[in-house]
This record gives sequence, structure tokens and C-alpha cells, in this order.
Amino acid sequence: MSFKENLLKKIKIKFLGRKILVSMGSVDSGKRTDTHAVRELLGMSLYTHHKERDLDLYVQKTDGEKYRIIVLGNDLPMYLTTISDVVMRRSPTVKEMVNIRNAIKILNDKDVMVKKGLETLETIQKECIDLLDLSYEKADLTAIAEEGAASLDNAYQDGVIECLTLFGELLGFQPPPKKLAVEHFYISGLSTKKSKEGIFFGPMVLYGKMRNELKYIDGGMSVADKEKIEWVHQVAKGVAPASVEGPDVFQTLIQAVLKLKKSSSSL
Repeated sequence: MSFKENLLKKIKIKFLGRKILVSMGSVDSGKRTDTHAVRELLGMSLYTHHKERDLDLYVQKTDGEKYRIIVLGNDLPMYLTTISDVVMRRSPTVKEMVNIRNAIKILNDKDVMVKKGLETLETIQKECIDLLDLSYEKADLTAIAEEGAASLDNAYQDGVIECLTLFGELLGFQPPPKKLAVEHFYISGLSTKKSKEGIFFGPMVLYGKMRNELKYIDGGMSVADKEKIEWVHQVAKGVAPASVEGPDVFQTLIQAVLKLKKSSSSL
């Protein structure tokens, strides 16, 4: 797959992870883990699906004789054992339950359970992302920028937002705080928390869906600074000028990604 396809897949993996996490809860909470999203996420992994009795198992071979086995369910337990062992513990027959040794295993699976819940989810996400080749060159960024510029020229909102999302993933951008949100605008930027000053937001991109306008604001600002917040709203309305506007925003994003890549490689 191309770099763009792999990056989109990474974004999808993270989206599914957030969706699953929101659905998780304790037994008493009444929440039910979104198993449809879990299935979709596991479909992008190296785990293979096995249907055993009433269990949906996702299995991955280890270097030894045992398997890494995830049971699809509310608590997403991950076991390090054999398939037959998990089946006996999680869905025992009457014959299996009357055996004392089996009964002990059924009542206590701590000897073979290695993870559950959030730990299992984080492991699946990491394994899925590790399968992707996310290396890139300037040409890969240029191709994305050209698609974004063409989408902007044709007022194709989904295309513009997709390209902004791709650059945002590379730059670590996040949605804006509520104070900076503007109706009918896609806004994304760098959010940093400073011990004394609080949360700073920026640089940021602003895409006005109604008028198909793309803007970029360089630098960061405190979300507690009312004047700065009002200035951002004025930029969005077109009353105040942005640092960069139009298709040139994509070129600015290319340079920002390359600068970040250079600084990261020098560490």
C-alpha cells in the first residue's frame, strides 16, 4: 500500500480504538464493549478468527507451543495457552466441570490470562500499527498536498478534510477546545499543556466549509486569552488576515512536517 493508504489505516485504527474505549465499562456500569468495532480492528491484525462452541476466539501463534488468544466479549481477556484450554475455561461442558482439576481452572484463570480490557485494546492497536510502513519522503507529502489543493479548487469538502487530517496525524494535531470552535469550520491544531499558563493551542488550520476557505494560523495561544480567542474568530470570519491562506496552506504543512521529522531524527 502507498504511504497515504497506510496513514489512513493508522487513523482508522486509532478511531476504532477510541470508539471501543468509550464503550468499555465495568460489569456494574451497564456498558457493553462495542464488539463490532473490536472485530473490525482485529480484522487488521495478524489474529485469525476461530469459532469454538459459543466463543469467538482470535488466535495468534507464539514462538512456543502456546497461542495468544483473545476472547471476544465485554472484558476482552487475552490468554497465553492453548485453544482447547480457553474453550474449557470459558465455555465448559458438564463433563468438564465435574472434573476437579478442570473446576479449579474454570474458577481461576489468572495462571493463563495475561491481559484484559484496556491493556488488550492497547496491545491490539499497537500490533496493528506496527504492521504499517509509515516511512515517507517529501514526494509523499507533495502528493497529498496536491490532492488537497485540487479538492480545494473543486470545493470538494471531504477531500480537503481528508488531506488536512493526514497532515494533522503527522503533526500531532487535535480538535480545538470549545472556546476556539467555530460553526461550519473544521479546525485542527497542536494542543500543549504548560504548567503555569495552562493549555496552549496552535499552530492551527481552519477550513470554512460554507465558503470553501482554507486558513493557517502560525504560533500558539493560551485558551484563557479572550483577545486571542476573539482574534481567531475574526480570522475565521475573514475580518482579520491569517498567516497563510488558500492552497499555500498545504505547502506550509509540508514544511512543518519536514521540520518535525528533521528535529525528531536528530534526537
